[in-house]
Amino acid sequence: MAAPAKKAFPLRLDPALHAAIERMAAQDLRSVNSEVEVLLREALARRGVKVAISDRPRRGRPPGNG
Repeated sequence: MAAPAKKAFPLRLDPALHAAIERMAAQDLRSVNSEVEVLLREALARRGVKVAISDRPRRGRPPGNG
């Protein structure tokens, strides 16, 4: 099963902002990219915009029969 495609685009950030996001990501055991996604979803939710979370591919072994 292929993973759903993600939109890639360049993003320019102030170095201090990137460093702050990097620290938050490390505390939450996330990548910077994942942290930015979480922050954007939270900001949109505060504005009343709901964004569905795409289905993610399952990881690990498939369930056994029995």
